[in-house]
Amino acid sequence: MKPKARKVAQMRAEYDFTGAVRGKYHDRLGEEGSNVVVLDPDVAKVFPDSTAVNEALRVVIKASRAVRRPARASRAPSAKPAAGSKSRSS
Repeated sequence: MKPKARKVAQMRAEYDFTGAVRGKYHDRLGEEGSNVVVLDPDVAKVFPDSTAVNEALRVVIKASRAVRRPARASRAPSAKPAAGSKSRSS
């Protein structure tokens, strides 16, 4: 059986790439790397650009490192077995 021939999609007339530059950001993204994050509209209104977002995130990171997390308290063995666990006397 022959594979079906694919239809070639035609670009719509309203798309106009006059003056477009192919690969305009290719080199920059390759050198700097990229990590695209889509912000919700309400969040995007607060931050005018990526610099503002990065500064805010650095403040959050610094604050989270400064906060000491309490050490976990060691559990003393309880007199009652935990729910669902088997008793040793069985």
